[in-house]
Amino acid sequence: MTLTELSPDTLPPRSHAAKRMSVLEAATYVFCREGYAGANIDMIAAEAGVSRQTVYNHHGDKEKLFIAVVRALTERTNAGIFATLATFPDQPADLNSELVDFAIRLNGNCICSGDGKFLRKLIEMEGQRYPELFTGWREDGPSKTWAALAARFARLAHAGHLDIDDPDVAARQFLALINADLHVSMALGDKLGEDRIRESATNAIRTFMRAYGKR
Repeated sequence: MTLTELSPDTLPPRSHAAKRMSVLEAATYVFCREGYAGANIDMIAAEAGVSRQTVYNHHGDKEKLFIAVVRALTERTNAGIFATLATFPDQPADLNSELVDFAIRLNGNCICSGDGKFLRKLIEMEGQRYPELFTGWREDGPSKTWAALAARFARLAHAGHLDIDDPDVAARQFLALINADLHVSMALGDKLGEDRIRESATNAIRTFMRAYGKR
């Protein structure tokens, strides 16, 4: 008998970790669809295919589950950003073109990824109404990624590739620039093609290099 032939009653039981992940994934979809106030544990349990008691056992109440969702999305998004940062060479041969390619990777792998989209939607929907639910994201999300990017720019400046007085400011402006042309489209859920992302990255790096390129 194949897995597809098994009925729900005969499927092997899911592990503790698998159930926990299933609940987190289901909660992500439900919170993004219904908002924090509109979502409830019954909806999430039904989406995950588990009992409401299973949700409580794994994550506690709705507030704790929402915080767990934000934490999981933040951790995965950070992992993608840090992995992408590691791809930028300390001694670039062609800084302009390599920054463009880096911006494309950063947008494609992280900011425009599924996790990035979910996280951004939750922040836009609920950030002002429930700022306390995003305390972990505020501490572990932007602050860590800004610091990591600033450290990369500081090394490039030290090596003579960029003219930067404040790497922290440069990092925040870099991220703002590479999103500037895409923000509205991402907010509306438009599908972004490779050409659009490259055009946005090229525009961003042109402006960034005017501000921080070696004179």
